[in-house]
Amino acid sequence: MATVHLIVLAVVQGVTEFLPISSSAHLIILPRITGWTDQGLAFDVAAHLGSLAAVSLYFRRDILVLGRAWTRTLTGAPMDGSAKLAWGVLLGTLPVGVVGLFAHAFVATTLRSVQLIAAATILFGVALWLSDRLGERSRGLDSFKMRDALLIGCAQAIALIPGTSRSGITITAALALGMTREAAARFSFLLSIPVIVLASSLEIVQLAGKPAAQPWGELAAVVFLSGLSAFICIHAFLKFVERVGMAPFVLYRIAVGAALLWYFA
Repeated sequence: MATVHLIVLAVVQGVTEFLPISSSAHLIILPRITGWTDQGLAFDVAAHLGSLAAVSLYFRRDILVLGRAWTRTLTGAPMDGSAKLAWGVLLGTLPVGVVGLFAHAFVATTLRSVQLIAAATILFGVALWLSDRLGERSRGLDSFKMRDALLIGCAQAIALIPGTSRSGITITAALALGMTREAAARFSFLLSIPVIVLASSLEIVQLAGKPAAQPWGELAAVVFLSGLSAFICIHAFLKFVERVGMAPFVLYRIAVGAALLWYFA
C-alpha cells in the first residue's frame, strides 16, 4: 500500500470510528472513488486495534471504576450506579454479538452496495437529527437503567449495515431515551470497547487462517495513526457535543449520501 494511501485510510478510520458518520461506509467507498486497492484484512485489524487503544486510554479511569464495581457485584455487593453501568455495557453488547455471529458473512458479501450505503447514511442521519431535536436530553448516566442498555444494544446491531454508523445509531437511541448529548456519547464510546474487541478478535482469527508475510512496519503505523486520530476525535467530540449538537454530522451525512447516489448513478 502506498504511504499516502495508508496515512489517509488510517486517519479516516480513526476519525470516523467515533463520529456518528460511519467508518465502514468511508472505508468501503473511498477506495472505489480513488481507485485504490482494497486495504485488506490486516489493515482492518491494525486500524481497529488503534481505535481500541485510543478509547481505552481515554476512558482508562472510567474502565477501572466500572471494572471494580462490576467485580464487587460478583461477590454479592449491592449494585451501585457504576456497577449498573458496567453491566449495561455488557448487556448492550449481546445483541450485536449474536447478530454479528450469524450474519457476518451475509453482511460482508451482500450489504456493501453503494446505493444501500448511501440510503443508510441519509436515513439514519435523519433519525439522529430527530432524536437530537425531539429527545428530552435531561438524563445523565446516573439515571441509567438496564432497559436503556438493551434498547441501545439492539439499535447497535443495526450498525452492521454499512452506512448506519455504530456510534451514530447508539447515540440516536440514547438521545431518544432522553439522555443528554454528553451522556449518550459517553455510553456509546464505552459500548464501543467490547464491540471493537469482538470485531478485532474475529478479524484476527480470519487473518490467522491466511498465513502470509505481513508488512509489520506499515501495520504499526496504521495502529499509531488510527489511535492518535481517534483519541483526538473523542476528546473534541465530548468537549463540544453539548454546544454544537448533532446538526453538523446530520448535514454531512445527507450531503455524503446524496453525493454517492449522484456519483454512482
